[in-house]
Amino acid sequence: MANVTVRTRTGSDSGSLDLDDTVFGITPNTAVLHQVVTAQLAARRSGTQSTKTRAEVRGGGAKPWRQKGTGRARHGSSRSPIWRGGGVALGPKPRSYAQKTPKKMIRLALHSALSDRASEDRVVVVDTWDFEAPRTREAVAALEALSIDGRILVVADRDDVNTWKSFANLAHVHVLSPGELNAYDVLVSDWVVFSQATLPAGPVSTGSAPLADPEPATDEEEEE
Repeated sequence: MANVTVRTRTGSDSGSLDLDDTVFGITPNTAVLHQVVTAQLAARRSGTQSTKTRAEVRGGGAKPWRQKGTGRARHGSSRSPIWRGGGVALGPKPRSYAQKTPKKMIRLALHSALSDRASEDRVVVVDTWDFEAPRTREAVAALEALSIDGRILVVADRDDVNTWKSFANLAHVHVLSPGELNAYDVLVSDWVVFSQATLPAGPVSTGSAPLADPEPATDEEEEE
């Protein structure tokens, strides 16, 4: 069972705890990771692309010229796909790119991603963030004290508004609630930071819909 040091927001040690082997100690399944991440990225596509067929473009109601006697090829509409300004043949139409993925596969992919980060000692546990008010500079100081940089994924309680707002102005930090954890965001992050309250202690549930992020800290809140 992997062991991780619990640290305070100032970087000092605050004890240690064991990570759950079912979440952080499995052998990553790369095939499942690939399939789940591909499905996640496909679901992000809006699928709103659309072209007009010859029936939808404006004009073309009259026959361009008479059928015979002109020496030119016969045409019935100036909005044929072979005409300039005509419709598009076999063009894209609005569609959904969503793929159906079993919940067990989504859970396995998430555990595989977390296990991969844990195997590289890229999982950090903080006892509590304990921001008294939204402060971006305090969030930056906390990350520096924890000696982590690059792209960072912070898992915080949805009710911990001060933590969400403190990290909201940092472009390299992405904040998620425990129910929003997913394989893609874990894999694209260099570090995954949990608090003791959000650290998974068993199989992680999946399928929660992401919620809108709280507003970032305002200038007035920064100056307080």
